[in-house]
Amino acid sequence: MSEKQKHATAYWKKNLSYLIILLTIWFLVSYGAGILFKEELNNIKLGGFKLGFWFAQQGSIYVFVILIFVYVRLMNKLDKKFGFDE
Repeated sequence: MSEKQKHATAYWKKNLSYLIILLTIWFLVSYGAGILFKEELNNIKLGGFKLGFWFAQQGSIYVFVILIFVYVRLMNKLDKKFGFDE
């Protein structure tokens, strides 16, 4: 395998690791907080609403949007590290 191919393979492995980590966080927040841990979270109130309900309705969307910005930042750093930036 050429040096360029090794470079590109390392880039994609790191990219996939970022995706797996970020999607796992999103899954834990949306499914875990909204469904699995709903009863425990409902003991806490946020803006007059139970926290489990809030995560199921709003929280997972906010976390997803934040994760998009985190992914963009990580990918910009990764692109610079591997020389794929414009």
